[in-house]
Amino acid sequence: MALTSSLVLAALVALTVQVFYFSPIDPVSLEIPFSVSSTKNNQLQSVIKLGEGFLKQPEDVCVDKDGVLYTATRDGWIKRMVRNENWENWKHIDSSSLLGITTSKDGGLIVCDTTLGLLKVTEDGFSVILSQVNGSQLIFADDIIEASDGNIYFSVPSTKFGLHNWYLDVLEARPHGQLLRYNPLSNETVIVLDHLAFANGVALSKDEDYLVVCETWKFRCLKHWLKGINKGKTEIFIENLPAGPDNINLAPDGSFWIALIQVTSERMGFVHTSKVSKHLVALFPRLVNMINSVTKSAMVVKVTTEGNIIKKFGDNDGKKITFVTSAVEFEDNLYLGSLNTDFVGKFPLQNA
Repeated sequence: MALTSSLVLAALVALTVQVFYFSPIDPVSLEIPFSVSSTKNNQLQSVIKLGEGFLKQPEDVCVDKDGVLYTATRDGWIKRMVRNENWENWKHIDSSSLLGITTSKDGGLIVCDTTLGLLKVTEDGFSVILSQVNGSQLIFADDIIEASDGNIYFSVPSTKFGLHNWYLDVLEARPHGQLLRYNPLSNETVIVLDHLAFANGVALSKDEDYLVVCETWKFRCLKHWLKGINKGKTEIFIENLPAGPDNINLAPDGSFWIALIQVTSERMGFVHTSKVSKHLVALFPRLVNMINSVTKSAMVVKVTTEGNIIKKFGDNDGKKITFVTSAVEFEDNLYLGSLNTDFVGKFPLQNA
């Protein structure tokens, strides 16, 4: 009996040591807000699937001045769809970690690669325009936007965890994110905002007097002023969102479309308030998959310049589309990127 008790005690001690000593995170408690609604929102179940089977996890989408739709896929391609035509392979990049893309003022695209850095992609191919920040390798560049003055603003969700371990940043709940500005003329990169809670989507206002950056696991977006009497100041743009904000894009009317992801279910929310539970989950990838709920549903919201939600579309049941990561409005349609589909969603707004 004594021997059995000793063995049990030794096993518990060994497990405790493993959990706390080998855990890759140093977590703090995180309260996850959950949206309470008595009605289901499944309007996104009417999306039209563009390029189904041809597009592998198209995380972001953008449209150029000629109406050509672009996306970056996990098989290393920048793919495009010219008006009223089929999707085509445009430029290949030997990478499986392409994320945010945006059109460039002088033509072509600027693309975030979590391994290589910032890329410029044109008809002639691609080149790396930024691979280091302050002498260190740039890793996990996520979303990007170019201002009319040529400055490039981009986000780094976490300086501690990479793309494939992004959920560890949510579990740790310590702010490792950054918003940066790169000036191609001076080749200078500066950190605009530091210590952000998984800095994700970035968008400029219509007049480019401020930009908005999303903080995914704080369920909010920040506004950083670039011009005017508030230049250099940062304030909350919108908070208490019904899910974690991913990418954000400027709408034609000056408002913003934000893609929202469900970082966990209400049933599993307790994990984020318990340090012990967080350590356990971080050690076992299968547990991460149980806690992470991004592939269960989809949601996008339209937010005014005052930070008020005026439209919300979803697929609460996840029957047609899930894990929507970006939403771009063009000619009365909303184009949706996702890390859990093989198509880009086209959602007509006229009858929505």
